[in-house]
Amino acid sequence: MIDKLAWIHIVDGKILVTRTKGRKKFYLPGGKRQKGESDAQTLFREIEEELSVQIELPSMQFVGIFEAQADGQKPGILVRMTCYSATYLGVLAPASEIEEMQWFTYEDREKVSEVDTLIFDILKENGDLV
Repeated sequence: MIDKLAWIHIVDGKILVTRTKGRKKFYLPGGKRQKGESDAQTLFREIEEELSVQIELPSMQFVGIFEAQADGQKPGILVRMTCYSATYLGVLAPASEIEEMQWFTYEDREKVSEVDTLIFDILKENGDLV
């Protein structure tokens, strides 16, 4: 099981996604927990590294935990994605290994990883994603 955290950031019914250099699929911003990190510490570090902004920790709201086949891994290797929404400080800009960021609607769900399609489905059901 791969333990990851993701930031759910939706504006006007569109969700922020990123694409890592050398990859074709887009992913929700976030990443793997380092040993001993809390959810808040992991999300803060990953979002700052990937998008040059700082999550406002008091604004973090739990969205859900989702599990699916891990992208690019052998069958049976799952990813557990713990998702939060939050406000941020700064200007969004791709950094580190991130090649680009996009705003996706539900129609774009075929361009994301398996676990992210589950998240897109829930967000659409809840009326958050157009």
